[in-house]
Amino acid sequence: MENLVRFWWVLPILIIFFSGLVTVSQGYIDVVTMFGKYRRILQPGLNFKIPLLEQIQKRISIQNRSVELEFQAVTTDQANVYFKSMLLYAVQNSEEETIKKVAFKFIAERDLMQALTRTIEGSIRAFVATKKQAEILGLRRDIVEYVKDQIDHSLEEWGYHLLDLQINDITFDQAIIDSMSRVVASNNLKAAAENEGQALLITKTKAAEAEGNAIKISAEAEKEAARLRGQGVALFREEVARGMTEAAEQMKRANLDTNVILFSMWTEAIKNFAEFGKGNVIFLDGSSDGMNKTMMQIQAMMMKKENLS
Repeated sequence: MENLVRFWWVLPILIIFFSGLVTVSQGYIDVVTMFGKYRRILQPGLNFKIPLLEQIQKRISIQNRSVELEFQAVTTDQANVYFKSMLLYAVQNSEEETIKKVAFKFIAERDLMQALTRTIEGSIRAFVATKKQAEILGLRRDIVEYVKDQIDHSLEEWGYHLLDLQINDITFDQAIIDSMSRVVASNNLKAAAENEGQALLITKTKAAEAEGNAIKISAEAEKEAARLRGQGVALFREEVARGMTEAAEQMKRANLDTNVILFSMWTEAIKNFAEFGKGNVIFLDGSSDGMNKTMMQIQAMMMKKENLS
């Protein structure tokens, strides 16, 4: 009977003792109050609080949190801009003073979220209000940096830290999107026309250069051919003159009439006209007087050449 009585005395004490044991999960910190006043914090693991006197006021997560935001802003040229963004934030650290700020600055979590989202929206609207609609799409990074600079101090006062702000989508009214598409299309057509013009100019320039080079090469070739033809004619005449001179000297030594050579030249010329003529008409005096006159002219030319030499 006495053992039973002792058990009933010990049982309430054990219940009260074990009710003071508190397990705090990793990633959380418990805030303990006594009679409504802050007393201390409990770190992750097994902790003990004074039964019946100390109470767990709030359990705070120190893990990263994210929230999606959708809101509208107006540019300086009165264009509506619609933003979709993702906010990543967390408790600044696990120190006692920081945890006290997080626990007692706001009544509830929804009040913190409302203040945080409204502050970010206000910062972005203030930035967008100074820019034109055409500039917004290229200022995504500038918007994020501006917002971080504006709200970091406020978040620090609340015990939080902004880890990242991602602007996932920026859109405009449909009329503005259509006008932007037309502008882009016209710019593309303009660029295409300029490229085609440049390509045509380059093609014509290259063709003109090629034609000029071809004409130059042809002229050089014709010049070289004329030079070679001239040299050939000169050599031919030189050989003919040499041959005629030698023949005349041989005939003089043999006491023969040199008019035979002139007659041979006359007949060879007529033969050459007949073989290699290409339709040109050449009139020759075939009478005996005409032949005699022609041979006298050739003989005079030969004598003049001998006197010059």
